[in-house]
Parts: sequence; C-alpha cells; structure tokens
Amino acid sequence: MRILAARLDNDGDVLVTGPAIRALAASGTVDLLASPAGAAAARLLPGVEDVLTFDPPWSGFRPAAVDPSAVGRLVAQVHDGAYDEAVVFTSFHQSPLPLALLLRLAGVPRISAASEDYPGSLLDVRFRREAGPELHEVEAALELVAAAGHRLPAGDEGRMGLRDLPAPGVDLPERFVVVHPGASVPARTPLPQDAAAMVEALRRSGREVVVTGGPGERDLTAAVAVAGAHDLGGRTDLAGLAGVLAAADVVVVGNTGPAHLAAAVATPVVSLFSPVVPIERWAPYGVPRIVLGDQQIVCAGSRARECPVPGHPCLSSVTSDQVVAAVDALSPETAPELVEELR
Repeated sequence: MRILAARLDNDGDVLVTGPAIRALAASGTVDLLASPAGAAAARLLPGVEDVLTFDPPWSGFRPAAVDPSAVGRLVAQVHDGAYDEAVVFTSFHQSPLPLALLLRLAGVPRISAASEDYPGSLLDVRFRREAGPELHEVEAALELVAAAGHRLPAGDEGRMGLRDLPAPGVDLPERFVVVHPGASVPARTPLPQDAAAMVEALRRSGREVVVTGGPGERDLTAAVAVAGAHDLGGRTDLAGLAGVLAAADVVVVGNTGPAHLAAAVATPVVSLFSPVVPIERWAPYGVPRIVLGDQQIVCAGSRARECPVPGHPCLSSVTSDQVVAAVDALSPETAPELVEELR
C-alpha cells in the first residue's frame, strides 16, 4: 500500500506528526507532503520514504500567492505517485479541504482528515476531534490515523523520535544548556534583552551555555550569547541542531519548532510558553518539562502572531532566577531518574 501523509506547516508541526507517521508506515510505504518550511523536519522522521514539497497559499506566516502552475505540478506529482490513500494532518483551527480537493483531482481514492466543516465528497474518513483543543497534537494525529484504520506497531509507545542523527559538526562543551531565543512567530519568543539576561544568569550559576538559532537569526543569537556563552547562530542545519539539542542537559526555548525538536531527542525542556496557542495542545511532548510564562494573560488562545500586549508580559514576567531554578530542577544531576527514563 502506498500512503501519502500531508502536513503543510512549519518544522514543529511536522515533528509532532511523527508517531502518526510511524503508524501509517506499519501499513505501507509512506511519502510525506510538506511545505518548504517543514521539509527538513519531514526528512528526519522515521517511516518517511520520500518527501514532496508544496508551498500552500492557505497556510503559513506569510502565505504564498496562488500559483496555478505550482498547483498543477502538485496534482501531477501526486497522480504519478499512484497513492492508495492520503491522510491530511492539520491543527485544530485549520481546514484540510483545500488540499483534499487537490488530492481528489490527483485521483487519490481514499482521503482522511479532521474537519469541522462539511466536506462534501472530499473526504472518505471525516474525523471529529471530540476532545477539542485540550488534546495534544501528537495524540490528535494518532487518533486521526486510528480512525483511518492505522495503529502503531506493537512495542511503539507513541513517543516522538527521529532517524539516527549525524554528529552536529560543531565544537560543544562536555556539559551545557541550550538557550534558543528565536521563533518563527514573534509573539512566541522572549524579548532579546530578557533572553540575554537568562543566559547571563545561567553562566553565573556555573553552567556552560550554547545559544542556537537559524541562518536568519545570527544578529539575535549574537545579542543573546553574552557572558562567554557559545554562539551557534546560523551554524547548523535542522539535523545538526537536533544533534546539539540531543547532547544538551536541558533546552530553554519558546513554543516553537526547536521545542518539539528537543522533545523528539528526549531532552528536558524549560518551556517559555506564550499562551497564544493552547498549552495542552502544543507543550513539549513526552519529556520532562517545566513551563514558565503567564498562561492567564489576556491574549491567551488568540493565536496572535505579533504580541498584542505592550511589553510582552506573558514572557517578560519570567525572571532569570526562575529559569536557573527550572534548569537546575531538570538537570541530570538533580533529577537523574526523571531525565534518564526518557533519554
């Protein structure tokens, strides 16, 4: 059986579908359709045979313009793939129907997705998320594939995971904490000066600190990597970043892709969680974690991309001492059983 899975979002969104992808792979060969922003994560997931890419005009921070030629190429590529079925993964607030229409045009005979909207003839399995936004994304994806008839193989506990990783390719201290200050959505990242204060406090506590970020975040990581911290901004690809996070004692990060990457390599997370999205659905999954940030702030649940409250109080209220205490609580020397059971 040939199965096409689809998750047209960012890296973190793709990573949380990992257990569901493995469930599909227990039934057949799985290709994954991803956006350009999620393709690197797709290539890290066990069970994925090939990765197709499409930049959807209905999704993303800055959605692409409608491109008839790109739509035509996708339909042709899916048609040529001769898939027996497709499963469309979306967040609870997204519609799978635009993609389902294209998959129908490509001749996919069986399509499954979660949809609150009436799907007409676009879906063969219309899954309803009865638990609403309280169900974690990992579990929601597993419930969707179960409704489509696919389950994890015996012995697979449904935790996040990645393929075997190459060495990170950068010099790292023997023991260290990662601080990842950036995010693809500005509302979910701490203010740079607050992140720098966290790094300085961790260094004062005697810890080596590695600051990570993507190629477009070099100025940010340079500003945050104070007090002798190691600046790896722009020096790793996603697989290399995963290797760095896997080697860390703890990762300090907002609710963004690298938080899920840390969970996928079983590293404890201090989650600087901006509650513009539900924490029940998007907290780092299956790893020891401590969540910091005001979860009752007025913008909670708003899905705001730019912070709507002056001063970014949900995260600026987090003190450096709280971060140090959280790192201490999650570190292997403090809670070895808690950390090692998920290593």
